[in-house]
Formats: sequence, C-alpha cells, structure tokens
Amino acid sequence: MLSRVANSIYWMNRYIERADNYSRFMSVNFNLALDLPPNVDEQWEPLLIATADNYLFYNYYQEPTRENVIDFMTFDKRNPNSIVSCLNNARENARTIRESISKEMWENINDLYLRVRDTTTKGESNLNRLQEFLNNVKNGCQHFYGVIDCTITRNEAWHFGRVGRFLERADKTSRFLDVKYFTLLPDADAVGSTLDLMIWTAVLKSGSAYNMYRQQYKMISSSTIVEFLILDKLFPRSVAHCIRQAELSLYEISGNVITNGFKNEAEKALSKLRSEIEFTETSELFKTGLHQYLDRFQTRTNEAAKAVYETYFSLKPVEV
Repeated sequence: MLSRVANSIYWMNRYIERADNYSRFMSVNFNLALDLPPNVDEQWEPLLIATADNYLFYNYYQEPTRENVIDFMTFDKRNPNSIVSCLNNARENARTIRESISKEMWENINDLYLRVRDTTTKGESNLNRLQEFLNNVKNGCQHFYGVIDCTITRNEAWHFGRVGRFLERADKTSRFLDVKYFTLLPDADAVGSTLDLMIWTAVLKSGSAYNMYRQQYKMISSSTIVEFLILDKLFPRSVAHCIRQAELSLYEISGNVITNGFKNEAEKALSKLRSEIEFTETSELFKTGLHQYLDRFQTRTNEAAKAVYETYFSLKPVEV
C-alpha cells in the first residue's frame, strides 16, 4: 500500500474519532452545567485545558465562557481541533483516496461534513439546539464506523484505520478523566460529596460508559471509575482495550507474529505501552497521581503515533 494512502486512511479515522469525542466533551459538560447547584459556577475552561486547546483559545477569546468555548471547540475554523475542522480534514483525506475506500464511506462522510458545515447553531439564542446538534455529530460518526465495518475488506487499509481510531480514542478517554482534575470544587469538603460524584458520573457519560460501568460495579466511586476507563480490557473505550486493538492491527499490517516480539519502532512503542498498562493496578495509579499518570500516558501515546508515522508514512530518501 502507498504510504500516502495509508496516511490518509489513518488520519481520516483519527479526525472522525476526534470530532466524536469533542461532541461528547461538550454534550456532557452542557448537561452537567444544568444540574449544578446554584452556588456552583459553570466550568468550561477544564475542557480547554484537558484537550490542550487553552493556549490557542486565548489568542482569540478573552474569557472561557460557555458561548466562547462552545464556539471555539465546535465551529471555529481557526481551531484545528474543532468539530468543523476535524470533519473537514476527515473529508479531505477521504476525497484524496476515494479509489481506496467504499462508495458508501465517501457518501457518509461527505454528507456528515455538509450537514455540520451548514449548521448555524451559535450563540446564546441557539443553545437549546446545541444538544441536538452534538447528538447528530456523535450519531454521524458512529454511523460512519458502521459503514466501514460493513463495506471494507479486512486488509492493510482497514488496519491502518483501526490504528488511527484507537490511538485517538485512547488519548481522548484519558483526557475525559483529566477534565476531573482541572474541575474546581467549591471547597475541600466537596471531595466525595454528591457534587463530586455527579462530576465523576459526567466523566463516565462522556465515554458512553455509564451503563456498562453500573452493570459491573454496584457503587459509584473514583477508584472503580478510573479502573474501568483505564484498565478494563473489555470495554471498547477503555484505554487498555484501545491500545491493545491498535497494537494487534500494527502486527497485522507488518505480518509479524505478535508472540515473536516487535520488528519495528511502532510495534515496540505500542507493545511497551500496552504491557505497562496491562500490569498496572488501580492503587498504583493513585499512588503515582492520576493526573501525572494520564499526562505521561498522553506523552507516550504521542510518541507511539510519531513512531507509526516514521515507520509507515514518512518519506525516506532513496539510496542510490
């Protein structure tokens, strides 16, 4: 497979996953803001900090108000991570490789982008339509993945798409958890309170994990939520599951047998990261410091993504 095609498929999936996750961030935070007690202010800046968009945000906006954050993370084309920008980039990647994807994939991603682009839901007067818009984005992204699974041969292209999708999903799940770290409670006594549990529940809902979590655990607690979203091997949005699936697809691409060990830097980086997660316990996460662990994980995930780029996508000089 041409590295150009593989790169486009990889990034098309990453951008779709990013748009899906940004819509989750805002949808849950918007609902949480409606449920907060009157003495607790809405907090939108934690979304910017957790996604590392805060530096760019303050180049264009003065205050992290609800309207400004929603505008920046949804419609602002100056933000390369906004929903509109991600869907535009995903569509452009798909357009350049139309011969390598199914007709249904192109039609689906093109239709989703056009519907989002033509939406004018912005500002205070249209906030009541925001949830409907965000749900449409989430459903559109999930529909796209359904089309992929139903119309694409399980070849190299399919596996490159999975690597991109699961690396992005693992990163964003860790950032869902990190939002909790940056959320300011009214006072120290609020830790473990109803308000604190309400925010932890919002973290679960961000990853569509609430129902599966409640089937597995009787009580809502920070430790079991962290265990479920990071270490659970069966839940499809947990960090452990995502890294494992990305690793398996990398080995399928190279044709290497995973039990024989890695044979390139991309496989080494992901296998090392997967192994570390697999042998980590919840108590160790809190002993290290959850934020510190997540910050290090995000760095390691970026390093693994860089290794994938250098192994498969980077143009190398021709030796004469």
